[in-house]
Amino acid sequence: MASTVALVWYLVIAGPQGGMVVLPSTFDKREQCTAAITEYQKQPTPAGWSVQCVPSASPFTDEGDAEQPAAQ
Repeated sequence: MASTVALVWYLVIAGPQGGMVVLPSTFDKREQCTAAITEYQKQPTPAGWSVQCVPSASPFTDEGDAEQPAAQ
């Protein structure tokens, strides 16, 4: 059985002193995430803050037989 991986895009906001915030909402497509960045950048933001889209593997991937049931 072939595995498929679906990417989920997260909007990550990084602070000037290394702090990072991952917003709880996810996006199915990178274009949706970049549109959210465009909207975010319309608001005044403090100097030194950056925002970007970061991909991650979905927890809903098709693992097939890769996941073994726990032994009882």
